[in-house]
Amino acid sequence: MKKVLTIILGLSCLGISAQKKWSLRECVDYAVKHNLQVIQNEYSKQVQDSNLKMAKKNYLPSVSASVGNTVSFGQTSFGTGSLRNDRFSNSANLGADVLVYNNGRLDKTVRKTEFDVEASQYDIETIKNDISLQIAQQYLTTLLNKEIVKISEAAVENAQKQYDRAKITTQVGTTAQTVLAEAEAALAREKQNRKTAEINVGRSLFALVQLLQLEEYKDFDVEDVNVPDQLAPQLKSVEEVLTTAYDTQPQIKAAESRIKSAEAQTEVTKTSFWPTLTASVGIGSFYNNLLTTNTTGIDAFGNIVKERNLFGQYKDNFGQQAALSLNIPIFNKGITKLQVEQSKINESIAKTTLEQQRQTVRQNVQKAQFDVDANYEIYLSSVETEKSTKLALDFADKSYAAGRSTIYDVNVARNNYANAQGSVAQARFNYIFSLKLLNFYAGIPLSL
Repeated sequence: MKKVLTIILGLSCLGISAQKKWSLRECVDYAVKHNLQVIQNEYSKQVQDSNLKMAKKNYLPSVSASVGNTVSFGQTSFGTGSLRNDRFSNSANLGADVLVYNNGRLDKTVRKTEFDVEASQYDIETIKNDISLQIAQQYLTTLLNKEIVKISEAAVENAQKQYDRAKITTQVGTTAQTVLAEAEAALAREKQNRKTAEINVGRSLFALVQLLQLEEYKDFDVEDVNVPDQLAPQLKSVEEVLTTAYDTQPQIKAAESRIKSAEAQTEVTKTSFWPTLTASVGIGSFYNNLLTTNTTGIDAFGNIVKERNLFGQYKDNFGQQAALSLNIPIFNKGITKLQVEQSKINESIAKTTLEQQRQTVRQNVQKAQFDVDANYEIYLSSVETEKSTKLALDFADKSYAAGRSTIYDVNVARNNYANAQGSVAQARFNYIFSLKLLNFYAGIPLSL
């Protein structure tokens, strides 16, 4: 029984200590779902959706009902004198009205609101794209820092071997004590570099957690991605990428929708120049009660006429009505004309915004293309540097082993090689990110 409990507890501890590693896709999906800026803009779109529903509801008639009660006490004039007039009255009415004609104002308002809804959706997509690019850049930075840790670990391993060899040769008296001291110092420096690289990994992971807006960050980690050692150059031209970007980037689509919305708003404003025809129907009845008497008069035969009760009067006084009203605008101080001019100015602003967005996209694509070309050239040159420094390190090791060079020469060669390895890793990840960014504008989703 104790063995079973021990196994269960051991497996539980393994399950607890198992650390989830996030992929780039998981990071992007989580960020665009939980980012507060995205959520805020989704609420803004919901407001636009409600505006569209309200615009469509305006096709329906407006129906209202009213019930009123009035009580009055006191004298009322009657001929040359006055008489007591205490009275209670009640009335009930039900009416409906509908817009018959206003030069298509309702249709134009609905169309304008539909464009606003489109623009709001594109705004959400724009924010998601921005967050995705930030996530991808930080993710690649984390992978780069992990790669540098591997390089540092290899450097520590080599420095440890150098120290172990120097310790033996110093003990047997073939090398001076200064050689051992230098080997020990070189090992300490490499361990320090490794610790710095490990801290940089933690910093980049912490920065990624903040982008994701996670509450816990200590156990966060990302998947290791196999980055190819050999990278191919980018063959797409700027013109090809721009053509796709202009057709797909949401910030441009949002600006285009807002131009259509501004143009539709101008048409809505122009309807104020036209007459408005409204139809209405209604039914109603009323009840009167003289509080001082229940006699209303005498009929033609001399009989006293008594007040009828509530339902009787409602039946006798029931009435219906229907009406058509035409409102013709003649002069409103030129306000409608000024409103149309303002709408046209808003059209010009929306068109300028579109040009600004296209310019921004063009500059981003051109910069991405420049970075791709530049980073690829840097990558090629850093690879050549890495090869030459590796060869120099091999020669330095052999020369030191043969007693023809000092440990200082080996340390310099090893540092040069470690720096070259770091430069290759830096150039590789810079090229990958610039290439992913360019492909993103070309319509290719982010992935590793």
